[in-house]
Amino acid sequence: MFMLEKAVTGSRKYWTWISALLLVILVAFYYYMRQFDYGLGLTGMGRNISWGLYIGQFTFMVGVAASAVMVVLPYYLHDHKEFHRMTILGELLAVASVVVCMLFIFVDIGQPMRILNVLLYPQFHSVMFWDMASLSGYLLLNIIITLAALHAEQKGLPVARWVRYVILLSIPWAVSIHTVTAFLYAGLPGRPFWLTAIMAPRFLASAFASGPALLILLCMLVRRLTGYDVGRKAIDALAVIITYAMAMNVFFLSLEIFTAYYSRIPDLTEDFNNLYLGIGPHSTLLPWGRASIVLMVISLGMLLLPRLRRNHVTLVVACVVTYLALWIDKGICLVVGGFMPSPFGFVSRYVPTFPEVMITVGVYAIGILMVTVLYKVTLAVKAADPTQFAYVPEDKHKATPAVGTLAATEVK
Repeated sequence: MFMLEKAVTGSRKYWTWISALLLVILVAFYYYMRQFDYGLGLTGMGRNISWGLYIGQFTFMVGVAASAVMVVLPYYLHDHKEFHRMTILGELLAVASVVVCMLFIFVDIGQPMRILNVLLYPQFHSVMFWDMASLSGYLLLNIIITLAALHAEQKGLPVARWVRYVILLSIPWAVSIHTVTAFLYAGLPGRPFWLTAIMAPRFLASAFASGPALLILLCMLVRRLTGYDVGRKAIDALAVIITYAMAMNVFFLSLEIFTAYYSRIPDLTEDFNNLYLGIGPHSTLLPWGRASIVLMVISLGMLLLPRLRRNHVTLVVACVVTYLALWIDKGICLVVGGFMPSPFGFVSRYVPTFPEVMITVGVYAIGILMVTVLYKVTLAVKAADPTQFAYVPEDKHKATPAVGTLAATEVK
């Protein structure tokens, strides 16, 4: 009950933010009802491009959900204590991200009752079935972990021993959700842009860069708004992980580009031309493709320089650029680019409609609302115990810094 009470109590700023999110969700629901009544013809998708903005965002957010393993693995498997205060925030971000992924599938189906076909008539040779099973299982694991951790902190007790085994199970499960999602694309022989054996490694590399980048930004925001500090060592260590992951992502993309142009495979070359060079008046992805490449180079350059990476002001900029670069690459270019040109050589024009964009914004608003409420409840539980809320530096001889006034009061 204590945790539920904290979700419905807060300052005027808190409720203003919640009201704004609810208003966006309400507007998005209106456009979704229009789509439900009219059909997917209300979107910019068509016969030649059947996956668009919705599935692009689903693909990207699966990576954000899987990235929680980047804080869980070093803390629980390698006993890096500096990740202790960040782990719960990463798990909660994973819960919200998986819900957002499922909602994007839900709105893309058109008739939502069709989703029951996957449950009532499961086909075990279908990658879509295994993707649904992996996402549902990962969501359940993270809910169990976060509830057990919050309950233990509320009671002032260590986390139960059995929870550790659930956490260890969630680590390979996190890798599986993005691997299976990659198989959705790599298993389609008619789409040469996706037909690559390194699609899953590309997905994982981009996931382990974009998700931790978002987590660092959230940790910085939480520290600014509430005073809850995860610690400099945790942020610096996660920034190094982002650097390695971003370097691997750029390396894998370079391998794809080299394979296409050096071998001169016509279909594959046309796909990359459409993204980065343009192949006619319908190359609507050209500015997006070029923007993603430029942003990747900028973010990698900033992350590789220790002076910029360790400065938390420039690190915020690097994380924003990293997140945008990978959002464009996976959320827009990867999915839509696979349909251009079609197997018959046609380059179709795809521009998301206003209702399609508003529904997408509404789904993200639901995810932001979940993160807001979950983080507020978590910080309220920690604030009840000043030893959990206040950050204690590793140097025991230094005095514990004051962390706002919230350690002894309610998190607003």
